[in-house]
Amino acid sequence: MNTVEQELQNLRDELNAFNYSYYVLDQKEISDYDFDLKLKALQELELKHPEFFDPNSPTQRVGGAVTKNFDTIVHEHRMYSLDNSYSKEDLQDWETRVKKMVDGDIQYTCELKYDGASISLTYEGGILVKAVTRGDGFQGDDVTENVKTIKSVPLKLKGDFPPKFDIRGEIVLPFEGFIKMNEERVEIGEEPYRNPRNTASGSLKLQDSAEVAKRPLECLLYNITGSKLNIKSQIESLEKARSWGFKVPDAAKLANSIDEVLEFVNYWDVKRHNLPYETDGVVVKVNNLQHQEELGYTAKAPRWAMAYKFKAEQVSTKLNSITYQVGRTGAITPVANLEPVELAGTTVKRASLHNADQIEKLDIRVGDEVYVEKGGEIIPKILGVDLTKRPINSEPSRYITNCPECETELVRQEGEAQHYCPNYNGCKPQVIGRIQHFISRKAMDIDGLGGETVALLVNEGLISNYSDLYELTKAQVIPLERMAEKSADNLVQGIEQSKNIPFERVLFALGIRFVGETVAKKLAKHYKNIDAIIEASQEDLVTVDEIGIKIAESVSLFFASEANIDTINRLKSFGVQLQMSEAQLEGQTELLKGDIVVVTGVFETVSRNELKKLIEDNGGKVSSSISSKTSYIVAGSNMGPSKKDKAEKLSVLLVSEREFLQKLGFN
Repeated sequence: MNTVEQELQNLRDELNAFNYSYYVLDQKEISDYDFDLKLKALQELELKHPEFFDPNSPTQRVGGAVTKNFDTIVHEHRMYSLDNSYSKEDLQDWETRVKKMVDGDIQYTCELKYDGASISLTYEGGILVKAVTRGDGFQGDDVTENVKTIKSVPLKLKGDFPPKFDIRGEIVLPFEGFIKMNEERVEIGEEPYRNPRNTASGSLKLQDSAEVAKRPLECLLYNITGSKLNIKSQIESLEKARSWGFKVPDAAKLANSIDEVLEFVNYWDVKRHNLPYETDGVVVKVNNLQHQEELGYTAKAPRWAMAYKFKAEQVSTKLNSITYQVGRTGAITPVANLEPVELAGTTVKRASLHNADQIEKLDIRVGDEVYVEKGGEIIPKILGVDLTKRPINSEPSRYITNCPECETELVRQEGEAQHYCPNYNGCKPQVIGRIQHFISRKAMDIDGLGGETVALLVNEGLISNYSDLYELTKAQVIPLERMAEKSADNLVQGIEQSKNIPFERVLFALGIRFVGETVAKKLAKHYKNIDAIIEASQEDLVTVDEIGIKIAESVSLFFASEANIDTINRLKSFGVQLQMSEAQLEGQTELLKGDIVVVTGVFETVSRNELKKLIEDNGGKVSSSISSKTSYIVAGSNMGPSKKDKAEKLSVLLVSEREFLQKLGFN
């Protein structure tokens, strides 16, 4: 390394160290003036010697890159959402479920839940290579250039970091910076920003990274994800991340019981008001990472974590009217239209009333002063009525008897809370809703076709169900409002490309009631094609993993409809994937058909998830708990003693990893 290169490196290291002290450790070791002098010296030296350019230099923090379109990136490791709890009972129920599934003593990590914009940072060789927003959990937007301007995000790590990993966290806007930004906006006559969270989220999507650099954003990290990380617990992962240079909040605490978790919750429910950032609860995680692996995930959330939400804010306002919405399944949802009121940083105008029973229970009436809460709900809910302010001429609310859209008489099945419009094919919101579900990202993911365009196509009489999409032509869609030639091309091409979407997603896209992503995958894997599902009886359907009588009835009812069968046949004729592909079926056998297998312990040759996939690919069912129905247990090292005891009591066979792989034909 020559003298100039060494001088550049020394200046970069020095400035990085000052940045780390100030933005991560909150310790100021140099005056702003002296820091600026050193930064200017580095900039001048880099200009004279472009051959030594470093994209991770402190001079690159000022931004300057302009991004007109943010690329969509698929997360290598899905970003799950968290299940919420609001009471001690919720947490105790969760703990009971956890203890049924894992052995030994369980400790919990308690961390504050910061209210910001979720982010996933990818590091390779200790260098930040990618920053992606949460998006829908499966894929998000590449905002790397903008995130690089946030000074608490290390561009280069120090210490014993793994070769490659993702680290998740929240981009937040501290109150102090938020207030200062609003003061500046008011001074120049602009509207102030509504709240720190939305402002932080919006900042990540600014096209000019130099503008992002001007905002006092911070990044708080809390979860490391990857393989071969050599980390055994959540609390250790936080300590490791801190040592590598990340800003990891130091409020995290290890708890030995739910009572200790609640002590943490109660302390921070009061003290959170002194924090420099917005926080709306506590995240409780099973500390042991092996336990986390054993617990796994539901379709939406990890079983090993729970968000405990602080008591939500409440306000009172006037109920102006009650209107009714029709969902894609025909379900009717009553909505309270309110006198606009500020709540948790947003203006609330509407709140869900859920169903007729809820209206009757609250005895809620138009003109009432009502209490509104936003407790983790996207649409706020009404908690009660201030009867002291009820008008004298108030009339009890009468639930509608006919569909607000098509006038069909509503039905309410025994045991169900909601009313339904039975006009499946003639009620426009149902038709539009089903097609909107069909084209959605997790279903057919049709590029160039959005919800508004679907409504327009239905209202113009161009389509009446989702199979009609495949007969649309460019000439038909060009005359539509806001439809140019390029967008018409994109729409038609997007529909054509959707014919390659795999069978399990097509099955989910059909919109069968109670058939979500996970159930669709189970049905597709079990039956392999749509015809086998159509022919399956309810008795046969309930034998499939995770399929209960309610789902089985719904599936049978859907395929009992001639109109639905006609739609399926049309989809077949257009080439939509209604069976598993050869590639998907490759490696699948019936070797383990009828076997119910529990996987426990630590494995050497393959990972736990790979073992589970092998079981399912060979026709077996993976169970999380040992019972008299368990066929055998694939036991790795460190199998818990209580699981061993239970296996012995029930005379369940223990099979080693090697023996299991040999059973499947692996040497």
